[in-house]
Amino acid sequence: MSDFELDLRGAEDQLDDVEIEGNVVLGVLDGSTEPDVWIRKVQEGNVLFLAIEGDLNALAAGFAREVKDMGGELMHFRKFLIVAPENVDIDTSRLD
Repeated sequence: MSDFELDLRGAEDQLDDVEIEGNVVLGVLDGSTEPDVWIRKVQEGNVLFLAIEGDLNALAAGFAREVKDMGGELMHFRKFLIVAPENVDIDTSRLD
């Protein structure tokens, strides 16, 4: 048997320090929602999964730059725009 030691109490203590906040917010990007609403949702730690209905560049113009300036990430995937807050990565490795 190996000398491998696993300190489960120490691991539990570390898990208590992890704070996961936010939700996945489903919505429609069609211009009917004010850009400030999307910005606020991202600032709150939410990931947006928005169905695009119209010209993506025009529809996202009101919030895309601000989200990027906050450290967030935007990804156009099929007919959706995924918007993630800072410290949430959009993993595209399975798309290859």
